[in-house]
Amino acid sequence: MNNIPIWEKFTLTIEEASVYFRIGENKLRTIINENRNADFILWNGNRPQIKRKKFENVINNMHNI
Repeated sequence: MNNIPIWEKFTLTIEEASVYFRIGENKLRTIINENRNADFILWNGNRPQIKRKKFENVINNMHNI
């Protein structure tokens, strides 16, 4: 199986996003729960996938988390 580098993936799991963005998993889950219909989340059944580039834009516009 090919391993795609995390910085090239379109979507990230909570665990991958936590490492990539240096944000705790619990904090990411809170952000997802507060923004369930946001365009930076792709739902795979009941599992959220974070759209990396869109979430980068959200993070860039935040002053604090």
